[in-house]
Amino acid sequence: MITRRKLMQNAAATGIVAGASGLAMPAIAQNTKIKLGYVTPQTGPLAGFAEADDFIIGNFMEVTKSMGLDYEVLVKDSQSNPNRAAEVARDLIIDDEIAMMLVASTPETTNPVSTTCEAEEVPCLSTVAPWQPWFIGQQGNPGDPATWQPFEYAYHFFWGLEDVIAVFTNMWGQLETNKSVGGLFPNDGDGNAWGDVNVGFPPVLDKLGYKLTDTGRYQNLTDDFSAQINAFKQADCEIITGVMIPPDFTTFWTQAKQQGFTPKIASIGKALLFPSAVETVSDQGNNLSSEVWWSPSHPFKSSLTGASCKEFADAYTAASGRPWTQPIGFVHALFEVAVDVMKRVSDPTDSDAVAAAIGATKLDTLVGPLQWGTDKVPPFASRNVAKTPLVGGQWRLKDGGGYDLVIVDNQTAPNIPTAGKMEPIT
Repeated sequence: MITRRKLMQNAAATGIVAGASGLAMPAIAQNTKIKLGYVTPQTGPLAGFAEADDFIIGNFMEVTKSMGLDYEVLVKDSQSNPNRAAEVARDLIIDDEIAMMLVASTPETTNPVSTTCEAEEVPCLSTVAPWQPWFIGQQGNPGDPATWQPFEYAYHFFWGLEDVIAVFTNMWGQLETNKSVGGLFPNDGDGNAWGDVNVGFPPVLDKLGYKLTDTGRYQNLTDDFSAQINAFKQADCEIITGVMIPPDFTTFWTQAKQQGFTPKIASIGKALLFPSAVETVSDQGNNLSSEVWWSPSHPFKSSLTGASCKEFADAYTAASGRPWTQPIGFVHALFEVAVDVMKRVSDPTDSDAVAAAIGATKLDTLVGPLQWGTDKVPPFASRNVAKTPLVGGQWRLKDGGGYDLVIVDNQTAPNIPTAGKMEPIT
């Protein structure tokens, strides 16, 4: 394959100019601004992840301009579709000639973009997907660890399955249950990883004495969960867990209530991250629980602005009229790292130098300290993955309507304060 980078190198070496060949010279030669590509699911069932994108990018442009930095952010909508994500990533690389790719929000977005960047030898930084489905999911043979290889241009920061499993089981341990768990794992990157018998929930739950009822992989946007609900009833499941897209959880929870099934605990990844998703079940969302990767009470500050998590959350609410949402911190951190990286390279169009600079990053961000190559990740992935902290929370119905997300367990990250204890669903 002739990659974009090799094409530009050949053009520079042979003296080809844009007027003669239609090929643009590297941005550094034209003294143009640094172009960052950003792929995000702004529409479709994953759109909740991108709710704060406009606010974050607008803030980034204002801040960097005030710092005398010249950036352009080219945003593409993946439409919550992996094929579309890969397509727009290639457009950003080939047509827009970006210096660095940023991408966020679930393996269905991060993986096709990261894979495209790796093939095209363009530096890529991704987040908001557990590191296992990101790293393992892009391997040629995900089922054979002996074949797994590190990436040259793709880097990632987030937590892993080991963290969310610990957070969920720590929350469950606060309540008395029969330890019977119903699993809801879709046929997608997250669902296949969370339900995997080797690296997912099953082996850990078994070790801790939980009995898991896994009804198999269902297709996203399923309109009938009666089979799962009946199986959970028969198994007397007092705990429900899984990783669902928001509309699927709404369908499941509505049907569960209609069919008389109310577990003591429902800890659902992905779907219960957003206030908008919980609000879709009206007043039936009280004490639903989820992982919490970022909140106003997290004790971190932006390396770009010095603003605290609370200040950022308050600014978003003031600007949008909406409650804060978890991706705010992580999408902002993508741009924090991008600026830090570009300050440490002499030529932003040198893909090898930019990729090396990402791997050498050591930066305190709005989501906590980021550093690649540490022992917080298994050796096979440590070059490409930086870990971030994770805690657990419950949605509490407010007297005047709406919900607050209350952190109820911080055993995995004691520096993030709790504001309550786990309560059963009634």
